[in-house]
Amino acid sequence: MSLRHGLLGLLAEGPASGYDLARRFTEVLGSIWPAQHPKIYAELGKLAGEGLVEVESEGPRRRKAYRITDAGLAEVKRWLTEVEIDHTMRLQPLLRSLFFWLMDADDLQRHLESEARFYSELAEQYRQYAAAKDRGDFGYSPQTQSMRVTVEAGIRLYSALAEWAEWAQTVPPAKPSKDH
Repeated sequence: MSLRHGLLGLLAEGPASGYDLARRFTEVLGSIWPAQHPKIYAELGKLAGEGLVEVESEGPRRRKAYRITDAGLAEVKRWLTEVEIDHTMRLQPLLRSLFFWLMDADDLQRHLESEARFYSELAEQYRQYAAAKDRGDFGYSPQTQSMRVTVEAGIRLYSALAEWAEWAQTVPPAKPSKDH
């Protein structure tokens, strides 16, 4: 996913400032797809230059609210239906796992226990968010329904990573084999 299409999708919900968009990325996608303020502001400038968004209003301290244009809405719909999906996942914990053999078994056990806790806590946060959505705390708009699907993916992803970290504690190199 590109940041530009994420911003266009969020702006399709309604006008927002760069700050609001960064907050929405954090709220909805958290550590799955982080977006830093400087990158958001730079991308909004590019999108405006291409006519995909425009400044709707400018408030105190030159805070701009952007809105999506018809061309921007057409672009995000094109991306959703015509652009091939990039299934690349960059998960640093999995890259690190390739080198667990370089860690002391006790350090590795502590690391994996910490990872299991971290992912279990994230899955629980997403479960609470899902429960609030299911109760109707956020209404039943199409955006909320789509967000619920995204939240469920977070629950399942983080639960699976927690289970993986628990399992990894039971096998070599966390538990050295009897042969070595």
